[in-house]
Amino acid sequence: MDILENIINIVNTILWDYILIFLLLGVGLYFTLRTRFVQIRLFGQMLRLLPEGIKEGEKQHKGISSFQALAVSVASRVGTGNLAGVAIAVTVGGPGAVFWMWIVALIGGVSACIESTLGQVYKRKDDTPGQQDHFVGGPSYYITKGLKNAPLGITFAIAMVFTFGIAFNMVQANTIGQAFSHLLPFGDETFNLKIMALFLFVLTVWSLLGGAQRIAKISGWIVPVMAIFYITIALIVVVLNIQAFPGILKNIFVEAFNTKTAVPGGLLGGIMAIGIRRGLFSNEAGMGSGAYAAASAHVKHPAEQGLLQTLGVFIDTLVVCSATAFIILSSNVSGDYQGIQLTQAALGQYMGKIGPIFIAIAILFFGYSSIIGNYFYCESNLQFLHANKKWFLVIFRLIVAALVFVGTISKTSLVWNMTDLFIALLAMINLFALIMLGNVAIKTLQDYERKRKNKLPMDFKAGDIGMQGQLDEWN
Repeated sequence: MDILENIINIVNTILWDYILIFLLLGVGLYFTLRTRFVQIRLFGQMLRLLPEGIKEGEKQHKGISSFQALAVSVASRVGTGNLAGVAIAVTVGGPGAVFWMWIVALIGGVSACIESTLGQVYKRKDDTPGQQDHFVGGPSYYITKGLKNAPLGITFAIAMVFTFGIAFNMVQANTIGQAFSHLLPFGDETFNLKIMALFLFVLTVWSLLGGAQRIAKISGWIVPVMAIFYITIALIVVVLNIQAFPGILKNIFVEAFNTKTAVPGGLLGGIMAIGIRRGLFSNEAGMGSGAYAAASAHVKHPAEQGLLQTLGVFIDTLVVCSATAFIILSSNVSGDYQGIQLTQAALGQYMGKIGPIFIAIAILFFGYSSIIGNYFYCESNLQFLHANKKWFLVIFRLIVAALVFVGTISKTSLVWNMTDLFIALLAMINLFALIMLGNVAIKTLQDYERKRKNKLPMDFKAGDIGMQGQLDEWN
């Protein structure tokens, strides 16, 4: 097992330090310029679309609303990466890693906008029995339909199933287990992990057997409630340490460019890579996953989900990840803790014994919502692969739940390293597709802005961007 982990580490170093850093930032900057900084310029419009999506959801009785699609994607994003991933980034890369997490969110926000718009443009009706009111779409669909490259689309779909059904869910479960392992009163930590593994297995089976609408409804209330609680706690910590707050910010910015850092690899190979790696794991911008949730929504114009999914990236990294970073950096806990237990120890300084318990409960809700959100992406790809027979889906859901059990009790470092490898493969394929299909998304955004500016009906048609007869749902 150690040999496998060493091989994965070597491959990850090559992919992340020499390829993905430049790909992620390069593609993000390219679309930032092409869209005239849409992620900043239309931020106000993103906020206005949010209540509209909630109202649509209240009226809608079938399918998935715009807000529910956002909730599913945020549920997948907000989880282990926000509480444990930030702790790992700070431990390994120092305070400067937080800066690069912010950068990958700001620049990656436009990548999320492009991929989610493409997900909507190339979506099609769900052909699963009983799901005819739903839509499916995402990178595997727009790669196949838009690039006319079925083998690459199939490769991406298989990689998504493995990444989100296995790797990501094992990481989420592993972190939940670590958070509770030293809190439960049932014997030693190993036994406590097994108790948590069984609990998560049962909870996952119940959620997944309810189908897409149950997943969307659960995500729709868990994520906002827990995010508000968590951010409130973080704000209290900031207020209690208001005198130290300017120094913390200064440290983040200064250490981000500290070429003399003791972090292995220096600036590009160390702080920057760690921040970008953990940032991408957290917000998934450029990986293509958010496009699956975006494609499932009932909207009048594809660009609406592009903008809302950009907001999802900001919520994840600029808000929730920053909250964790400030909790950790304002404390003086030692480096004896790792991952989620570092976050627990940091908050414990301000809340006593309640702090670690609160973090454990938060990661349970965030991680659980991520597990069911991740499965949502798996099912979209299983349908793409024509593996969506009812009997097969039931078996697959049970397999996912079983892997959640395994992930809870597995070795932490191996699970994280495998996840980084899968993320890298997905991001490289998807970023290639975004470059090739970017003009379609940009024309769609321009059509949206033109109609909004001239107060025209927002109903979108394929002919509006010169693609009459080329799309499944907008002709």
